[in-house]
Amino acid sequence: MSARKGSGAAATVSIRVPPAAARALARLSRHVERALDPLDLSLPQYRVLSLLHDGSSASSALAGRLAVSPPSITAVVDGLVARGLVERHADAEDRRRLTLVVTPAGAQLLRAAEDAVDARLGEVAKYLEDPSSAAAAIEALQQWNHALDAFREEKAEAKAGRGK
Repeated sequence: MSARKGSGAAATVSIRVPPAAARALARLSRHVERALDPLDLSLPQYRVLSLLHDGSSASSALAGRLAVSPPSITAVVDGLVARGLVERHADAEDRRRLTLVVTPAGAQLLRAAEDAVDARLGEVAKYLEDPSSAAAAIEALQQWNHALDAFREEKAEAKAGRGK
């Protein structure tokens, strides 16, 4: 695999991600799902609530940020709306467009979900070979989050450039 360091203008650096690291991410994902189960919240619903909590958005923008198809987002959002966790509002500038907003109940559930995920992953972290490396492991995950955002943005820009 190759990755870019910094902006799209930066040189390409070859990075090999061992299969065990990819499997660890998949396993961590399963622990997040298990933490959410008692709250009757799926991982896709958690991801949507998390992004919406950072600011209201349209379904198409969410689909792009989550790297899924718009129909997939619509199904997840429909479930959140039905539970009163998200509301759809007509966009003030374009009434054909709907903006998604987390309700107070959605924000409360998101806080509970974040606490549950923190507790679950905290339990797992107790088994790190070197417990003093927990902060570095968390920082590494935050760096992956940043890399995923940068990757998505660069791909969207490239796609937009081809569309012109």
